[in-house]
Amino acid sequence: MDTTNAETQATVITLSEAALKEVKRLINVQGLTEGGLRLGVKGGGCSGLSYTINFDEKIGPHDQVHDFDGVKVIVDTKSAIYLQGTQLDFQKDLMGGNFKFVNPNADKTCGCGESFSA
Repeated sequence: MDTTNAETQATVITLSEAALKEVKRLINVQGLTEGGLRLGVKGGGCSGLSYTINFDEKIGPHDQVHDFDGVKVIVDTKSAIYLQGTQLDFQKDLMGGNFKFVNPNADKTCGCGESFSA
């Protein structure tokens, strides 16, 4: 896997300490050894665009890959435009926990925080 291109690009997204800890825990639980955490944006949701988050073993030639303490975060080129400057956070409460995108580019977000418009 060649991440030379990505290392010279500006970091699109950052992970809070809580998000990094949770991602590491999930990688360990699932026994993942290849790929990384893929973050993206797709059309849909109540505000126009929805965030996507999943583990992906494939890294494409146009993907940006950023390393956070050994955790690879993969962002496709189109999503990078909407995610520039975003922080991924993880918040725990009595009902469990969830990842939260803190996106400075979002003009409007829905109540659930899973979709936005730019």
